[in-house]
Amino acid sequence: MKAAGLVLSLSLGAAGAAAASDPLAGLAWLAGCWSAERAEAGSVEQWTAPAGGLMLGVSRTLRGARVVEFEFMQIRALTDGRVLFIAQPGGRAPTSFTLQPAAAGDGAVFENPAHDFPQRVIYRRGSDGSLAARIEGLRDGVLRAIDFPMRRQACASGDPAAPASPGMR
Repeated sequence: MKAAGLVLSLSLGAAGAAAASDPLAGLAWLAGCWSAERAEAGSVEQWTAPAGGLMLGVSRTLRGARVVEFEFMQIRALTDGRVLFIAQPGGRAPTSFTLQPAAAGDGAVFENPAHDFPQRVIYRRGSDGSLAARIEGLRDGVLRAIDFPMRRQACASGDPAAPASPGMR
């Protein structure tokens, strides 16, 4: 039993060290499944936990039980130290936004001033566990913004009889 405890301790220590060394560890709070508050049930955004300097995300928006929007996303740490949010709305060509320095660990602001709209993608963690996503920027010289308030939810497995994945709560 002592050997098993030692192996478990070493494994947990190695996992903690790996998480601490991942340049995206500060964004781990974003991982999991989120339901859109002002959209039809089934409108969700889901992020994988950071690993190897990468987080993968996907979102979909439903109206009348039909998908009207979807997006593939990445948050990627580059070897030069930059962190990018890469968006592919509707599966289109990727657009990259660079993470801006932040004062707190409860949010992330990604910018691309050369993009038409949006120029900023923002994620903020609420003190109540909510997620406030926002896109904003100038459109025709006027500052525009679209907010996407979300709540954490259990991740669906695709099998109604299966419990939600324990790593994605």
